[in-house]
Amino acid sequence: MSAETEPTPQIPRDTGTTREVIRLDQVTKRFGDNTVLDRLNFTVDAGKHVTLIGPSGSGKTTILRLLMTLVQPDEGTITVDGEQLYPAPEKQVREVRKKIGMVFQQFNLFPNMKVLRNVTEAPVTVLGMSKDEAEARARELLELVGLADKCDAYPTHLSGGQQQRVAIARALAMRPQVLLLDEVTSALDPELVAGVLDVLRDIAHSTDITMLCVTHEMSFARDISDQVLMFDSGRVIESGSPEKLFGDPDHERTREFLSTIL
Repeated sequence: MSAETEPTPQIPRDTGTTREVIRLDQVTKRFGDNTVLDRLNFTVDAGKHVTLIGPSGSGKTTILRLLMTLVQPDEGTITVDGEQLYPAPEKQVREVRKKIGMVFQQFNLFPNMKVLRNVTEAPVTVLGMSKDEAEARARELLELVGLADKCDAYPTHLSGGQQQRVAIARALAMRPQVLLLDEVTSALDPELVAGVLDVLRDIAHSTDITMLCVTHEMSFARDISDQVLMFDSGRVIESGSPEKLFGDPDHERTREFLSTIL
């Protein structure tokens, strides 16, 4: 099926109770001669958890980077919560971008700031939140991720898993509508992975935040996802519930990919 006629994979909707929060229409992204995303369409409803899987280089992380405005598409439009993110004036991009938080592969914490300030810095400087309100929120979030006793520690005194949990708290401190997760355990030692995934499971199951996740942790994807999208060569080749996609995929390429990692 050609890209022009391929239906847009969508999250199942609860009639009358959901609203679209992410839309990509005919999005193409090239790096030189390499087409990373090929006229991509998909939507995500508010409060849903969507996981992108597929081989390296298939375009998954590029989607997250587009939503974070770290790169721009060559063609197409991107909309977040009904407002255009691209193309759009810079002022509008900045406002829409506030609705999105991201946790990266690398923790990217400020090494010269203690944990508490790492979490409060952006809410104060970007959102204009008072220092007292930001600190109260930060302490709640650090308790949520199991680090209430690390407020006065510097990032270099924390383990990799603890630093990633601080990064999760920092992303949530901005009260985003959408949380992007980019292989958040790939830089961790194996014994630290479970703790970070447990925190994310708790967030997925206890909040209404929309999550778009790139991961090779298939058990995690199965646990938290409403929908799983299989990418190959810059396009969605299959989408479905985790039960369907992991248990009985339709596409041969999906079966081949899953056989190598499950």
